[in-house]
Amino acid sequence: MTADEQISRSLFLLLSYMEEQQYKGFDPYDGLTSPIFQLPILKSQHKIRFLAQQSVKRSPVNLRPLLGIKKRLNPVTIGLALQSYAQLYSADPKPAYKEKALHCIQELQTLKAKNYSGACWGYDFPWEARYASIPAYEPTVVATGIITHGLYHAYKTWNIKEAGDLVVSAAEFVLHDLHRSTDPDQSICFSYSPFDKEKVFNASMKGVRLLAQAYSITTNEELKSTATAAVNWVMKYQNSEGAWIYSQRETGKWIDNYHTGYILDCLSEFIRHTKDSTHQHGMDKGISFYLRHFLEADGQPRFYDKQAWPVDCTAAGQTLLTLQRFGQLELAKKTACWMIHEMQDPKGFFYFRKFERHLEKTSFMRWSNAWMLAGLSALQQPTNHN
Repeated sequence: MTADEQISRSLFLLLSYMEEQQYKGFDPYDGLTSPIFQLPILKSQHKIRFLAQQSVKRSPVNLRPLLGIKKRLNPVTIGLALQSYAQLYSADPKPAYKEKALHCIQELQTLKAKNYSGACWGYDFPWEARYASIPAYEPTVVATGIITHGLYHAYKTWNIKEAGDLVVSAAEFVLHDLHRSTDPDQSICFSYSPFDKEKVFNASMKGVRLLAQAYSITTNEELKSTATAAVNWVMKYQNSEGAWIYSQRETGKWIDNYHTGYILDCLSEFIRHTKDSTHQHGMDKGISFYLRHFLEADGQPRFYDKQAWPVDCTAAGQTLLTLQRFGQLELAKKTACWMIHEMQDPKGFFYFRKFERHLEKTSFMRWSNAWMLAGLSALQQPTNHN
């Protein structure tokens, strides 16, 4: 079987699994949906909730059935499925892909957060970050940026007005509901959510991409100028090798695969839609760093820049998207085949993480399957996005 045949078979096995499950599943961070954490004493204890959430996430055994945690529908899963249907349609224009995409858009309309300046989305579970407590369905720029990227794909593929309108609406969320940190040079960073003032590089860049895509629809110069100020902030902190740490918080100094890929993809979209190539050299340095540090010779994707293990499905899916975007199609196919051989279950879903000596086989719908679906479907498109 050729690489293309393996990838196509894997893709449609995964897609069938996800559709059979109606896109519902477990998530690494869904521990707090257990009825236990609805008890009064546990409902507001940040440290206890944070530790419990991490314990459920890190357990080598899936504790969710024991804790009464049910499979749920995550808005980000729907956004990534929407992106995947658009990518599949671009390669093979079957009417069924558009029908499924329209269903996804209606689901996203239903799942929007309420009482914000524009369309926005969060996760379907409450979660505790080190710096904030974010209730279920309350928005973040990360969830919103991933979803609007799917909506933008739908808008460009089928000219669906509703999808384009949601992208433009979500730009209002970025402009008016997120906090901003402003440096003396007037460059800005968007907060991760309306609940914090964190400076997270990939999160701010998702705001940039959203604004740039909305600008391509409306030509509203405020969107372009605000996105430019935010790009300038992120590029100012790129290191000499071409990489970015996760955040400016003392606990955020690591460098990893998928957050780096997010930044590069978002920067590529900014340059594409604004025609501003000021940071082309920085993007080229970033791509070079990515290729040197996040792939083994046999195609195995790395999670961190300086160690081979673990292999993580979100990182792997983003690897496929980034390699395809920047014209590294054969390398992307090698990575896809490695993942199919090492981490895909016969039922179609992908395992969570592979360590050097053990494999965590839990199926996570957003974290593992939706990202791999987006990555594998991108490989059906032979041309890069740049």
